[in-house]
Amino acid sequence: MTRIDRAEAIARAWRRERPDLDPSSIGVVTRVWHLAKVFGDERRRLLAEKDIEPSLMNLLGTLRRSGEPYALTTRELADRDAVTPAAISQRLTRAEKKGWVTREPAGGRSVLVRLTDTGREVVDDTAGAIFDCEDDLLRALPPERRELLAELLRDLCLDLDDGSPVGQVGD
Repeated sequence: MTRIDRAEAIARAWRRERPDLDPSSIGVVTRVWHLAKVFGDERRRLLAEKDIEPSLMNLLGTLRRSGEPYALTTRELADRDAVTPAAISQRLTRAEKKGWVTREPAGGRSVLVRLTDTGREVVDDTAGAIFDCEDDLLRALPPERRELLAELLRDLCLDLDDGSPVGQVGD
């Protein structure tokens, strides 16, 4: 007997009840929703274990990926994280209190945010734990199938992109 997942059961029920509809999108969309929940829950669990808020991990990750000297203006951080300057300011206050970042004037009204050595250690350790965990979650897919799935999802994301900036190549 072939196993079916929740998405297949839902699609079959729609085909039975409404044969005039094409529920084939369920095979992708419902599975993506399910995986997003599983992956999101697991990442939140891991970050909670490490006592790091997801928004602060995003901030630290953005600074770390920017390359040496691991510093960006508040405007660059807001643009790359696709959040408001007010949200960045709140995150920076919390990260500063933990000793993970510093702020310094950068001319005019600009403020430069710099990742501290402690912040770099935190983000490096946490990123390693996240990648290990996510690798384990993807264990059912061999490398070539992961690459294919990544390519297909990238194509869909690019097609649906609303045109907002998502950072630089390599971010």
